Amino acid sequence: MESSRECPLLEHELDSPSKFTPDELVSAVRAARGLPDVAVPEICVLDFDGDLTDWLLRQGSATDFEPWACFHTKMYLLETDEACCGIIPRTIGGPYAVLIAEQLRVSGARLILGLTSAGRISPSLPLPSFVIVTSAVRDEGTSFHYLPPAKKVDCPTPVVDLLLDEMSRLASPAVKGSVWTTDAPYRETAAQLQEYAAAGVLAVEMQAASLFAFAIARKANVGIVAHVTAWETERARFNGSWPTWQKIPSWAPSMCGTTGPYSTFLRPQPTGLPTQPCWPGRFQWADT
Repeated sequence: MESSRECPLLEHELDSPSKFTPDELVSAVRAARGLPDVAVPEICVLDFDGDLTDWLLRQGSATDFEPWACFHTKMYLLETDEACCGIIPRTIGGPYAVLIAEQLRVSGARLILGLTSAGRISPSLPLPSFVIVTSAVRDEGTSFHYLPPAKKVDCPTPVVDLLLDEMSRLASPAVKGSVWTTDAPYRETAAQLQEYAAAGVLAVEMQAASLFAFAIARKANVGIVAHVTAWETERARFNGSWPTWQKIPSWAPSMCGTTGPYSTFLRPQPTGLPTQPCWPGRFQWADT
């Protein structure tokens, strides 16, 4: 049997610089597509399943953010009377989510919020409900490229209580707690589910541990909200029929406001980026 020292996943030199950087990729996309060097909105949402984005587009409430420099995704803008935020759909799974989060960070994003569907683990959790993620079991691979091996990783950003306050205004119950992040949803065993339920884990999803590790290593701001259902309602989760998703745009004013509660912990943007975060001519921040 191979020892843990022979497992590549546990042998990363975390302090060694990468030979391929998100800055290089963003610059390459801009050069290839003739895009302007414009910062993305300071608040960006990763809509992992895409249901919220689809609903916003059907309602005419979101528009293309054309300067987003990415070969793999499209960004949309949700504008309100007070501010705007960027939304990127279908970046499901830890590797893909962190790939895009890295590019968002160097493109000017100051807070990255993840909206994920999740399966219930705790039998006491109401269905459907929202879980504001405080920590995640690291049963995936991406986090080990950013942090030393450990069983869990905590949310490093003081955003949990703020998100809980916002989500508590919706019809479905909202709580905060831990989740299990896995790369292999079709390899979740009964023994694992029982173990994590006994340990107080509330739900299982595919991104939180990876994004928290990225946030710690890169000194970025990340928050995760999980929409929890039973696995037998999987089809309903993915077809956009949950009415509570339709209320999430009500977050935008308090989340995106430059003088709101989130402004108290947002870290400075990377140097060298323009301060204009939205598409010129469509929206301007009041205090830039």
